[in-house]
Order: sequence, then structure tokens, then C-alpha cells
Amino acid sequence: MSSATSSIQTKKSLKSRLREGENLYGLFLLSLSPEIAEIAAFSGYDFIIIDLEHGAGDIREAINCIRAIEAAGCSAVVRVPDITQAWAKRALDLGTAGIMFPMVENGRSASDAVSFCRYRPDGVRGCAYTVVRDSKFGFDEAYLANYIDNLLVMCQIESEEGVKNVNEIVAVDGMDCVMMGPRDLSASLGLLHDPGNPKVKSTMWTAETAVLASDPVKGGAYLAGMATAQDTAADLWSRGYHIVLGSADVSLFKKAAVDDVKANKKSVVDVKGV
Repeated sequence: MSSATSSIQTKKSLKSRLREGENLYGLFLLSLSPEIAEIAAFSGYDFIIIDLEHGAGDIREAINCIRAIEAAGCSAVVRVPDITQAWAKRALDLGTAGIMFPMVENGRSASDAVSFCRYRPDGVRGCAYTVVRDSKFGFDEAYLANYIDNLLVMCQIESEEGVKNVNEIVAVDGMDCVMMGPRDLSASLGLLHDPGNPKVKSTMWTAETAVLASDPVKGGAYLAGMATAQDTAADLWSRGYHIVLGSADVSLFKKAAVDDVKANKKSVVDVKGV
């Protein structure tokens, strides 16, 4: 083994931590700011999702965020904009700990997502592993033996159709985690402005029950979700979720900025007495 290979530092994968019974708490990163990513990583999140679906950034911004996150001892996941081989390949070559596919509505879509993450003969991922960051640019001699086990594949169920087909999605080999999408789900039910509607909660419960009834160790899936005003992190943990996303970087900054302006403008009024 070369000295370069022997010096490679490894940490537990997100999948390994889940298998050991850990619950993971994460954050969405929409700004694709390496500084914000690094601050979030140092704050203690278990992982950070770099959002290429709704965030205003691309692959170049994503790789800089991944570097910042990993340098702070945290794990990075990339959410791609859609279920395509091209996007999956670009995201995976960056060397991410996980990948999230949006709007997975049936077993075929879930199977496609998994196939985009694996090299032939197990999938259709393009092979450039000797020159990309995912394999430490070829320095990781154990890469091909471990890359599947080290990658967390997440599929979002965020529509009425997805919930209808939840069992076939969960049954797909290599699909590790179902991420519920409550906002898009409420929109698909015609309740965009009423995400707390009992119909939304009932539909969510149907999907949650199916995922939790599966055994991740035997080919089932872990359950992940996004905390909202209608469904807090505590609510999700109490229902058995394995992974919770607490917020997004822009939401946290928005709240901090609004609170700061309110507090300090009020102090000016208090001092001047006007």
C-alpha cells in the first residue's frame, strides 16, 4: 500500500451510523455558501444537504461546500434537481456521503435512482473513478469494494402518487431511505395553503407506517422527514423517524435577521422615546 493511500482518513458513513441505531439531525443548505456550510458543520449537525434542486448553485459551488463541511468533521449529502443519470453522476463524483432524489413516485423511479448510483453490472453509473474526488482521485484503493456501502441513497416521497406506491418504492434493493416531502405532498392533495390539514397528516401517516414496517437491515428503508410548524422535530422523533431535517440555512438567517431588526429598531424607539 502506498503512503498516500495509507494516510487517507476515514470516518463512519451515515449508513453505518444508522445501522448502529443513531438518529441523525441535519440541515438543508440552499445558499451554497462554503462559509455558512462550515459554520453549520461546526454547530453540530450530523449532516448537511447541499440543495441543487431549490438552491441557487451548481456543481462548482457544491464541491466547495462539501470540502468545507468535511473539513469541519461533518457529512455532506447532495439533493439533485431530478432523477437523471447525468445529475446523479456529477453529484456522486464529487465524493458525497449521500444523494437525495426528489419526487420519486413509483418503484421504477426508485430503481432508476439506485442504478444511477452503481457501476456496471449493478447499475449504469459512468466510470471515471480513477480521476474523481469520490475515490480520492484514485488514491483510495478500497473504493470499489466499499463505495456502495458508504453511500446513503435517499428517495423523496412527496406526492399522492408516491404515497400510493410507497411499498414498491421501499422494496427496491439499494434504496436506503425514504424522505417525506410534506409541502409538495400537501400541494398534490390540493392543499398547498393548508399543510396542517388532517388529510395531509393522514396521507403522511400512511407512508410513514409503510416505511417503518420495513426492516432496513433486511432491505427495507430508514425514514427521514422535514420539521415544520405543523409537524415539529419532536413530533417526527416521537413517530419513529430515523432522520430529521430541522430547517434550512436561509430560513435560520431570515429569522435571525428579522429578530435583530425588530429588537434594535425597538431599542431606538425606547431610547428616543418616540
